[in-house]
Amino acid sequence: MFTLENEKLKIAVQKTGAELCKITSVKNNIDFMWHANPKVWGSYAPNLFPIIGALKDGSYLFENQKYKLPKHGLIRNNNKVLLKEQSQDALTFKLCYDENSLKIYPFKFEFLITYQLTDNIITVTHTVKNHDDTSMMYFSLGGHPAFKCPVYNNEAYENYFLEFEHLENSKTHLINMENGLISNTTKPIFNNSNILTLRHDLFNDDALIFKDLKSKKTTLKSKSHGAILSVSYEDFPYLGIWAKPNGDYVCIEPWLGIADNESTNQNLKEKEGILTLMPQQTFKASYSIEIHNHHLV
Repeated sequence: MFTLENEKLKIAVQKTGAELCKITSVKNNIDFMWHANPKVWGSYAPNLFPIIGALKDGSYLFENQKYKLPKHGLIRNNNKVLLKEQSQDALTFKLCYDENSLKIYPFKFEFLITYQLTDNIITVTHTVKNHDDTSMMYFSLGGHPAFKCPVYNNEAYENYFLEFEHLENSKTHLINMENGLISNTTKPIFNNSNILTLRHDLFNDDALIFKDLKSKKTTLKSKSHGAILSVSYEDFPYLGIWAKPNGDYVCIEPWLGIADNESTNQNLKEKEGILTLMPQQTFKASYSIEIHNHHLV
């Protein structure tokens, strides 16, 4: 476990998967992250690379070869992730390709994730490098942070809501619960509104998946305590909102990529939302978590 602390916040990141696992107020010890109860959902904030969600049949095709990857990819639960650098206000973790990774993901990647703590904001920066001299690299990446909800005692889950920065009319793209793939069916969520009231049954059909939100900032709010935290995701075109139906948390998930559609041909080059990176080039994308100051005094 690695930690950063300033006068307002203390955060912790576990080595396995470089997973952010704690955000705590220094002055009053309020916790803002889900505690990863294994009986409900035993994760805090998985890092997703080089895929988001599920692949059709757990596999993909690249250059006429078939490869298998687990849901959400290589970083999650990976004990080979190493601490690369630590400073007073930042932690950087690294995972590089090796003989084993090339068998399931045939690219010479380097994946870095940096957590920087500045005042009341945690900035999460993903850096991907393509170390190949000739081959294009194909990948997706994203975050999956789970926030405690309710944060305060004597509150109900239904006392919380998500507020988006703009009025929205987006529909959620429904997931086939049997295989985890995106179906061609949508369901209305917003009707020129920016409020999503949290209810446990909201996630009976798995995550809410948005492809066309205008908002690049989502705030978790309590009816009693106001704005709790905001997630800003300018670099990320897709957003997932999710929890287990019996979980006292909500995940606000910025994605660069998306799970396979049921109708996919499984060709990685044609996968929806896939990113490309030229040989010897570097890609960066960041999102931030801001804890609102009136909870830190």
